Amino acid sequence: MTLRKPSATSPAPVAPPPRWAVRAAHLTALVVLPSGLWRIALVLGHPAGYTEAGFEPFATADAKVWMPDLSVASELVALLTIGLVRPWGETVPRWIPRIGGRRVRPMASVVPAALGAAALTLIWGTVPLWWTYPHEEMTGTGNPVVGILYQPLFLWGPLTAAVTLSYHRRHRVRHPVRRRG
Repeated sequence: MTLRKPSATSPAPVAPPPRWAVRAAHLTALVVLPSGLWRIALVLGHPAGYTEAGFEPFATADAKVWMPDLSVASELVALLTIGLVRPWGETVPRWIPRIGGRRVRPMASVVPAALGAAALTLIWGTVPLWWTYPHEEMTGTGNPVVGILYQPLFLWGPLTAAVTLSYHRRHRVRHPVRRRG
């Protein structure tokens, strides 16, 4: 394991992220993708597993705005997890006005990421129970297909938590132990 060299904006070298954390960070973007693509299909007018009556609320102008917005926002939030294993999670990219090039304080990343991981775990924690809830508005084929497309979201919170913990461990300040003597 090689340590990254300290820069003018980073006081101490930081170990590179473990391979599992890099893979988990990239996987977060992939677990969000199936549900996002499903919502895009709805926006494009495909009933995507809904009965005719069940599809009606998704054919509105409002739904055609919020569904792609939700898909893009979810993917962008998932992509932020990659910052926990990339240099731009340690130093703000130079192209960002006023703060570009500054070191990111670890807790400024850890606290929102940990809160987000907890929220995602609460939000998507019941997805494995999809088939225990009635879905009268869905077709017989649509119900399991949509369930399968949403199952990966169950992993989003735990993956984010694991990557956040790895980031925290790599960036925590270690104080030297003082010996009495």
